[in-house]
Amino acid sequence: MVAGPEFRASEPVTAAALAAAALTWWQVEPDLLRREQRAMTALAPELAWVPAGPGGWAGLAPIWPFERPAPPGLIGLLAGRRLQLEVQYGHAFPVVAPKVWSIDPQPTLEQRTQHAWHVNGDGSLCLLRDAAAWTGRDPAAELVVKAAGWFIEYLLLTDGRIEEMTSAGIATDPCLDGLITEAAGTPHGAERKPSRASSARAPSPPQSGAIHPPNSASDQRDL
Repeated sequence: MVAGPEFRASEPVTAAALAAAALTWWQVEPDLLRREQRAMTALAPELAWVPAGPGGWAGLAPIWPFERPAPPGLIGLLAGRRLQLEVQYGHAFPVVAPKVWSIDPQPTLEQRTQHAWHVNGDGSLCLLRDAAAWTGRDPAAELVVKAAGWFIEYLLLTDGRIEEMTSAGIATDPCLDGLITEAAGTPHGAERKPSRASSARAPSPPQSGAIHPPNSASDQRDL
């Protein structure tokens, strides 16, 4: 059992002191932290664990973390582009799902207001159909799988290949595999349909809970 914070009788107990002394989920449940780290390391080795606040991950998402083989045109479609993301846990994890932010590409203000892009108003990715879809039994790595699919659909939508993202996502649905190969036949930057994306950049995600890569390798894994 993890002991709670201790305060001296002569010291006033303020809200700030309570917040500073509070323990978050990965300090209270180290076994859950180890499960999360094992799952994420196996799926996305280019994401680094960041032990700040309730914790998170930062780095590059895997290119094709799905069970089926990648379409022949995937590498051509990507043209060297990768999804840089941040995964941000909350203190209530695993009851509440982590948030996933696309750092590069960063969704625009216009994309936040259009359902077609599957981006929430705060700039985080909309990866679940509704709150009930998160049961708390799966690791956050499962959301990274969905985010990898979101990125591929983002490229297709930005290039004018589709009108909106699929409702189920391509992690388990191969409905866009043929289009991925077809789109790869047009080099990135060549003449395409007009893009629906706005050129305006959105503000960075809220800094109060932002996740940033650690400075040293020792900070990336088990505490």
